[in-house]
Formats: sequence, C-alpha cells, structure tokens
Amino acid sequence: MLISNIRLKNWRNFQSLDLPLRDVSYVLGPNASGKSNLLDALRFLRDVSKTKGGGLQAAIAERGGISKVRCLHARRDPEVEIDIELSHDLDQPYVWRYVLAFKPEGKGAQRLLVSREQVWKDGKLVLNRPDSKDDADVLLRTQTHLEQIQTNIRFREVADFLSDITYLHLVPQLLRFGEKIGGHRLTDDPFGQGFLERLAKTPEKTRNSRLAKISKALSLAVPQFEDLRYTPDKMGHPHLEARYAHHRPNAGWQSEEHFSDGTLRLFGLLWALLEGSSMLLLEEPEISLNDAIVKEIPLIVDRLQRDRKTKRQVVLTTHSDALLSNPGIDERGVVILETGKQGTTGRPLDASERQALGAGLSVAEVVLPKTRPEKVSQLGLWQ
Repeated sequence: MLISNIRLKNWRNFQSLDLPLRDVSYVLGPNASGKSNLLDALRFLRDVSKTKGGGLQAAIAERGGISKVRCLHARRDPEVEIDIELSHDLDQPYVWRYVLAFKPEGKGAQRLLVSREQVWKDGKLVLNRPDSKDDADVLLRTQTHLEQIQTNIRFREVADFLSDITYLHLVPQLLRFGEKIGGHRLTDDPFGQGFLERLAKTPEKTRNSRLAKISKALSLAVPQFEDLRYTPDKMGHPHLEARYAHHRPNAGWQSEEHFSDGTLRLFGLLWALLEGSSMLLLEEPEISLNDAIVKEIPLIVDRLQRDRKTKRQVVLTTHSDALLSNPGIDERGVVILETGKQGTTGRPLDASERQALGAGLSVAEVVLPKTRPEKVSQLGLWQ
C-alpha cells in the first residue's frame, strides 16, 4: 500500500496541514519549517503501531511528552490529530483511512487519552472511538486499537503497513564507532549505531546479493574502489570491508572505520533502498555526498522502483540544488513547506510553477529560491 494523503492538526510546526503524497515525494522548505517533523508524524504512527515496546504513551514519552509534540500555536485546542489515507493506486480513491486524535487527560496531566480513533475501509466506517466500552472504562482510552493485536484484527493490514515504515538518517560516526560508543544498539536504529547488526541478521544469500549490487554502484562513485564484503571479526562482531586499488596484492582491504563519510552515507542509502518494500523515509540523503552523485539519487530511486514487483514509497527531505536539478523528478511529488505566523503550511506545486517546469526549468530553479530566508544575503555582514 501507499499513503496517498496526510493531514495533521496541531502536530509540532503544523497547526493545520493537508498534503497529497506520491510514489516518491520530495519535501522542500526553509530551515526549521518542519521537514523533519513531517517525517516524524509518520514515524510516530509506526511507533504507536508496534506491538513490542510501542503504543501511544511510549511514542509520546520518547518525544519528550505532549508539550513537545503539540503545536505552539494551538493555544485553545489541546487536541493533536494525524489522519492518513492509504491506497493501492494513488490515482484511485483510498482503500483505508486511519485517524488518531489524542490530548491530555486534563490540564497539566501527563497521561494521554484517545479522543478519536477512526478507521474507514472503502469509505465505510469500521471503527469509531470512543465507544460505549471506552465510556465505561476511561483506561481503555490510554491505548489505541492500532497497537493491540486483539483489537486491530479488522484493520491489521493498516497496522502491519505502519509498523514496517523505515526511517534513515545515517550518521557515519555512529556506524563507524558503534562498538566504542557502547550502549544498546538496536537493529532498527536509523542513525547507524545498529546498522552492522542489521546486516548480520540479514540472510547470507540476500546479504551477498545486496552487497554485490551496492559494490557495482560504489565502483562507479568512489575512486579506486574495487570490491565490498561483509566479515565478522574473531569476537563475532560484524564489519564491512572494502578493497581499493593498490600496488600490493591483498593490501587494499579497509574496514568501515576507514570509510569516508560519503561512502558510508551512500552505502546506507543504497542498502535502505534495497532492503524491503515498506515505506522509506529519508532525511537529507545528500549530506556528505559529491554533487555529481547527489544529482543521480532521483534516478537511483526510480530505477529501483522499476526493478521491483511491488513499489516502495519514498518520502525524502532535501535542500540540495544538485538533487533537485535532476530532470527526472515527477513534479506531482514535490511538496513545499511555507512558514508563517500561524505555523507551517504545505502545498504541492501551483500552476505557474508547473508551467515553469514545462518550459524546461528544473525544480531547483523554480522552487529552491522560494525556500531561502529573505535576509540570508545579509549573513555575510554579520559580526
């Protein structure tokens, strides 16, 4: 399935937001406009839907409490709401619609209560809370039906979809020095500390197939690169090794500790794109990469989409002129966030912007100038 539309009310930067999404969506906007917060709304639904270690209360606590999540512009309305539509075909009416709204139990209260949880299937309402059971026992409203396998049976497809959402914002230092940093390294850690454990738990045949594909890509992007392999050390800890052209035989293998930031970021991006069929959220994939590589990211995503039996929906945030200069970007997937006194709003491209693209201009030329701070040219005069 694919998320065809997302609506937010009082979520972080967004007092009100209503956006369509495509197979691949590019989220653009100024710094602090809420690009990461838009992705986090989807991550939040993923965390709520997890049957182990998830749920509404845990997902909010992980984000610092309701005061950190609720929009600062929501002075009179304490309710936060996320509303998504899911479809098998983005050009057809939605198959599923899931709405979750919640608020504190009372003024200053830390515990949250579900104020509304609704599910539609093909336009018919199949869940509508609070119901009579919730009215009889208020504790039931501390949990969503989404997070409970005994209550989500009628819409398990939605719960499974949301719980499989993948987010990646790989920090090379965390992957490179994960063992030295210590701590509990989760295999679904989006920042890289558990990334090698994720590779280790991948079936050997699948892992080798992916590494072979990634190796071909890296040989085109990284100077002197020749080969890539997975190898555990004597203690059983997983490692990556790359071989580079060298005048001495067998002297060119280097572990991930010696990889450049760009190589690690590109490896993480390619692995994530190959890893599954669930929705993939990418945070500024251009970081640490050469502009020539960055410009090819839309084509890499599109190529992998065409090679799949099932499309993998991708939502990525970016500031990159190089990435957005690629002529292969589908204009329907471009989302612009705009800041104002009442918070951030969002929209797809308007008619004049689509016309400019039709005249041969790139998304970078048409849209990026609108995301730059008005007074940025004065920054060089700062002292």
